Amino acid sequence: MTKPPVILIVGPTAVGKTELALRLAEKLTGEIVSVDSRLFYRGMDIGTAKPSQEEMARAPHHLINIVNPDETLSLAVFQQMARDAIAGIHECGKLPFLVGGTGQYVRAVTQGWSPPEVTPSQRMRDELGRMKEERGKEWLHEKLRMMDEKAAEKIDARNFRRTIRALEVILTTGRRFSEQRGSGDLPYQLITVGLTRPREELYQRVDERIEKMFADGLLDEVKGLLDKGYSPALPSMSAIGYRECVGVIKGSMTLEQAKVEMRRATRIFVRRQGNWFKESDPGIKWFDPSLADANKIEAFIRNSLKSGVL
Repeated sequence: MTKPPVILIVGPTAVGKTELALRLAEKLTGEIVSVDSRLFYRGMDIGTAKPSQEEMARAPHHLINIVNPDETLSLAVFQQMARDAIAGIHECGKLPFLVGGTGQYVRAVTQGWSPPEVTPSQRMRDELGRMKEERGKEWLHEKLRMMDEKAAEKIDARNFRRTIRALEVILTTGRRFSEQRGSGDLPYQLITVGLTRPREELYQRVDERIEKMFADGLLDEVKGLLDKGYSPALPSMSAIGYRECVGVIKGSMTLEQAKVEMRRATRIFVRRQGNWFKESDPGIKWFDPSLADANKIEAFIRNSLKSGVL
């Protein structure tokens, strides 16, 4: 039985995934499923470089603006929502495009991951949170490294929410977190397009995007979220751009310091994205958007669909 096709577009932030996906979806009668965890949240538009209303009108989009900033969305729930969206697109006779740079969400959908089924324990989370406050998130991440080095390598030390979740699973089950992420059969005919640019060019695009965010009103967006009662301690508000703007609003850093920190943090993020999607991966066909136009990428996809290449 032929597996249904899915086009996956990956690459680091600011590389040009959104525009390419829109052009291809228009030409190939497709719909876009976001696998970018930052785009889940309503009201967090500028700092996440969320597609504009005009862009989203060019092709149907899924899994954008699906929770409020103070709500959580587990990997397992997201996985099912993405699968449902993909199935609905196939039923309409259209082509699903998975687009994003959040590695674990991409792999969960395309590789049939089985996330650990451990019921969250608020008491354990509170205790781990207390330890984080007393000793710092770096100490907490080092504790994870001692218990599960592979998991620690995949989790940013600043993302204490994921660190706490990994520790919670380990302490509850007695098994490494990295060993509990089973994979099933590949459920789709997956055609993966990777976008890459020279590092300096990519960093310049990142810097330009940050400047545009502030010009478009990022500070006002963050002020509005705080005015609505969303705590700056929320995991969603720890995203790059939001935590720095909170610092500007509270007076703990200047606007220029915020921009410098955003540039630094985004560069680290870009490098971490590279750990998920490597240019040596034979399952990914890489293109430099500054050298290869969308027509060449479209031709690659059409040929892959015809030949049934997995």
